[in-house]
Amino acid sequence: MRFFTPARQQGEERLLWSRDTRFVARVGQAVQGGRIIELESGACLIAPAPNLLESIIEPIADASGSPPYGFVAVDGRQAEAERYITALSSAVQLSGIADRIGMAQSSQIIQTKTLDYFFNLQHNHQVYFQPIVELASGTVYEYECLFRPVMPMLPQSISAIVQAAIDTTRSVELDAFIVRQILNRAGELQQSRSTSGGEPLRFSINLTPTSLLSRRFEAKAIAAMIREVGLTPRQVTVECTEQQAVEDVVPLRRQAKALRRLGFGFAIDDAGAGYASFALVAALRPSIIKIDRQIIHGIRTDDAKQALVEAFVSFGRRIGARLVAEGIETRRELATLTGLGVELGQGFLLGRPSAQPNGSRHRPTRVARPGTAGAAIREIVPTLPNPLSVTSPTTD
Repeated sequence: MRFFTPARQQGEERLLWSRDTRFVARVGQAVQGGRIIELESGACLIAPAPNLLESIIEPIADASGSPPYGFVAVDGRQAEAERYITALSSAVQLSGIADRIGMAQSSQIIQTKTLDYFFNLQHNHQVYFQPIVELASGTVYEYECLFRPVMPMLPQSISAIVQAAIDTTRSVELDAFIVRQILNRAGELQQSRSTSGGEPLRFSINLTPTSLLSRRFEAKAIAAMIREVGLTPRQVTVECTEQQAVEDVVPLRRQAKALRRLGFGFAIDDAGAGYASFALVAALRPSIIKIDRQIIHGIRTDDAKQALVEAFVSFGRRIGARLVAEGIETRRELATLTGLGVELGQGFLLGRPSAQPNGSRHRPTRVARPGTAGAAIREIVPTLPNPLSVTSPTTD
């Protein structure tokens, strides 16, 4: 069986597989430049990417009784003798019937192939920025850098990619890949801002505990990476994510101290949920504590959640940490959190993630003079985004 010939056309290709050979043949008749290969377990169609589209396949599938099928991009960067085998395997897995035809794969094999596909698409992915806002003033304190995978033939969330990396012991490799792309983009933005005379931007970058404990991400190594793109440690908060349990807190505490000595901020993500317990936060003594969005949701009418946030506020003051409330979506949540003493916030009400670091979407109203009808009222009022209104301090 041959998947290619010396006369094969150059350019991007896609592959369709189905056990229903008549369905594949019908699609082949509707596609120019394609070739059909009969297999023991069905048939596959290989064609130039611009010609083999989902919009062509779906109507034919509906007319054929909706047979299971898999449709993937062929990775032209692989060796010619391997790329079609890899694509065929992925298409069979995506069809959902791999186990019925004896081609099921373990979850780790699937995760490994997903990660390989993710890494091969390095120029596709996007970096977004979500503002973390000073609740008292409405100004931006810093931007959390959010990595958005763009995988056309195998859509995945960043959480799924991170979990796949953890399960296959590739989290350091993944973080190195993501951090490099984030820093390159952050460096470009800072250079543009410096040219226009703007104040330095601050960025928050996520790392797993495993990466923070690796030699690749020692404090001095991270400092060298950010200086290479024109940033300084005081412009960066390193955020420890929550998807892994920390079995030995001592090395991680040393890393947190080393980072803070160099001027970095250090944050614990999703405090109050998962692995980010009071004990872990106390041991690491971060400069930023990010309260999990599940605690924020519905806090206006939940006494228990309010009590927990009050405890974090008191706790933060004792260890010199600032609190960020994540996932703020309503003015009532915002008013409650401000009343409880939370200093910083993040969420759709304050600013959505975007490809450019936009300003805060709201401003606090002025407090009326004593004796007036509105003297006791202070409310956050949403306004239109204003990219020119960003102000960011240069120190923690």
